[in-house]
Amino acid sequence: MAIVEVDKLVKRYTGAQTNAVDGVSFSIEPGEFFAMLGPNGAGKTTTISILTTTLAPTAGSVHVGGHDVSTHASLVRRDVGIIFQRPSLDLNLTAEENVRLHTFLYGLHAFRPTFGLMPSAYRHQVRELANILDIGNDLFKPIKTFSGGMRRKLEIIRSLMHHPRLLFLDEPTLGLDPISRRNLWEYLVGVRAQSGTTVFLTTHYLEEAEQADRVCVIDHGRVVAQGTPQELKAQMTEDYVLVDAGDRPALRAELFQRGIPFSEVQQLVRIDAAGPRIHAVLKAIDTPLTVVKTHTPTLEDAYLQIIRETEE
Repeated sequence: MAIVEVDKLVKRYTGAQTNAVDGVSFSIEPGEFFAMLGPNGAGKTTTISILTTTLAPTAGSVHVGGHDVSTHASLVRRDVGIIFQRPSLDLNLTAEENVRLHTFLYGLHAFRPTFGLMPSAYRHQVRELANILDIGNDLFKPIKTFSGGMRRKLEIIRSLMHHPRLLFLDEPTLGLDPISRRNLWEYLVGVRAQSGTTVFLTTHYLEEAEQADRVCVIDHGRVVAQGTPQELKAQMTEDYVLVDAGDRPALRAELFQRGIPFSEVQQLVRIDAAGPRIHAVLKAIDTPLTVVKTHTPTLEDAYLQIIRETEE
């Protein structure tokens, strides 16, 4: 059974002329790394808010962990961990107190007034996560003294404490430095490998979605593309090679004679070819080449092309 089932989901805010989410459907298998991409205002955060029961749907069916988000919200919340774009920390508490309150609310541990009185398993887990994200020396400082990046790290720690079956990451690395971003993803890879945690990601760092099992692209509240990163790249973009020669007219003449289709881009000659064919084409060219640049499409290339086509 899929851990997330979304069927014809609609959300329209009061007074709005159009739907923020307009007939979105998708499913996520247990243990899958699922990425949702789209421009600002596309409906990504609204969709996550509905899946995590903080927003009610206008229409459609949404099940998380086999539970209807509208009728069994409390059961859904037990299964999920959430990192929202906007911080949700209590600024009047220390970092560790925020985490301790979270574990109490989830029923993981009985509340105790100090960190030292908490069970050793709790203390070990908090220390481990804090060190991974490089805030181990700041656990007992007030949140109000934290930078935005440090607060983000603490939210990540808090969301992982109850070992959620499904982890929602809404721009999780926004504001993090490159080292902390890398450390976080290394940790999440380990979590998925050990516990089979399902990950639902939205991000503007498209390289973070390259490793996703599946990608769903939405724009204007609608799904405009779905598939694995490789499928999206294969469908929407092409491999090509850019070449040039000291005698460009001779190069063009040779390509024409050999029946090799080409075009000119940015004062270079573009030859569309993929994989081994690129090497075969280059080997066949007798004209001495001065430039050879191969281009393999990235997920970002595919994403930008998808969005451009939906806007046309």
